Amino acid sequence: MYGNAYIDTTEKPAGILEGEDPQRLQEFEARVARGEKIEPKDWMPREYRKQLIRMIEQHGHSEIIGALPEGTWITRAPGFKRKLALMAKVQDEVGHAQLLYSAAETLGKTREAMINDLITGKSKYSNVFNYPAYTWADACIIAWLIDAGAIINQVANAKGSYGPYGRALDRICTEESFHLKYGHDNVVTLATGTPKQREMVQAALTRWWPPIMHFFGPSDKISSHTEILMRWKVKMATNDDMRQQFLNMYVPKIWDLGLNVPDVNLKKNEDGKWDYTEPDWEEFKRVINGGGPCNAERLAVRRMAEERGRWVRNALNTSDAKYVAPFA
Repeated sequence: MYGNAYIDTTEKPAGILEGEDPQRLQEFEARVARGEKIEPKDWMPREYRKQLIRMIEQHGHSEIIGALPEGTWITRAPGFKRKLALMAKVQDEVGHAQLLYSAAETLGKTREAMINDLITGKSKYSNVFNYPAYTWADACIIAWLIDAGAIINQVANAKGSYGPYGRALDRICTEESFHLKYGHDNVVTLATGTPKQREMVQAALTRWWPPIMHFFGPSDKISSHTEILMRWKVKMATNDDMRQQFLNMYVPKIWDLGLNVPDVNLKKNEDGKWDYTEPDWEEFKRVINGGGPCNAERLAVRRMAEERGRWVRNALNTSDAKYVAPFA
């Protein structure tokens, strides 16, 4: 669901190509420029491999963690049909993580190492999932607008240069299109419902707007890897371009529902570009680095799941058919 525009950009790109074979690098970049797909056994620059691993595993982590705020609403969703739909959506998100971890493994990092880096806090995941879903309307806004942002990111990056990632994103985007319709239907129902429902969905939109604006990642002015990642077609659009595309597609839809976007500076210029209040990037960094309201809770849940599932993994890896679960 959740893309990778939030990728950490604190490292500086200077010197990242030092020590690479110039001829191989030239051939690699020529292949990428021609639109060829790079496959796991092909030669690739070390930095290309490193950035792909980071992006794909963080995307996978975001799918897993992203299922948590929505998952808490499965038993509380209004009506049996919405409970079933939300359960199916959460199941899809976990399946997306499995696809992404498999793609990242083709680059040489094991799934066990990725999960360990997640639960120890070494690897990052999307900022948006470190905030609480207080009401059913929060879950609806997540399913509509955050999934919308993720689709913008993923549709672009599906055309990227690394074959396994692009193929995984093609599959994921197909399922995400259904998630988007599900979320939109829920928001429309609330926005056209009772005054209490309208108040609830407006409050949720107001809470989630700053994280949504953070979702696409730091402004291009402060993002240090953009140029080389675009050249190598690891990223197919800049953070600011994706943010503009999101605003262009979804602000009119929000307004059509009679909802207010909580940004007094938001307006579309004659050139088609949107003006908006610059997101608080210090808040973004704080949340990404573990200081959000739900960071500790999210990782604690994943740590518990890892510990409780250890006996299953051990059973699968043992030749002893009499292996018994510790709580049996």
